[in-house]
Amino acid sequence: MSIKKMITFSASSLVLATISSLSLIAVMGQQAVAAELTINISDVNQGKGHVMVGLYSGSEAFSQGKASFGSRVKADKTQEQVVFKDLPAGEYAIKIYQDENSNQKLDFNFIGIPKEGYGFSNNVGRFGSPNYQEAKFTVKEKTEIQIELF
Repeated sequence: MSIKKMITFSASSLVLATISSLSLIAVMGQQAVAAELTINISDVNQGKGHVMVGLYSGSEAFSQGKASFGSRVKADKTQEQVVFKDLPAGEYAIKIYQDENSNQKLDFNFIGIPKEGYGFSNNVGRFGSPNYQEAKFTVKEKTEIQIELF
């Protein structure tokens, strides 16, 4: 290989390596910022079961009941708190219910009305399950929301 070809090859390699490094830095810079979400839940039926929290990322996940993140906290007080750390910043919606009898589901009476406490982000859905657009909210760095159980 001639010296001219070796210099051209080396220069090309250096340019490709530089472009690759810059691309990697650009991709890393576009990753979502880690955020923290604190959910303050009120009107919990104290001492009965657990409060189940589903955090949904997107309309499809919300309508299909496929939570992106979940948490469960013992219902010891009338007000409970759930914290999600290191979340990707973005748009979410929440579904919550209190599993008072620990059967892993929200129980309904014979006409379809929930017998256990439930709630949604933005405190919507008192008279039926809301859609994602009604329940969605934005999580940034440190976000705190309040949800009342119905």
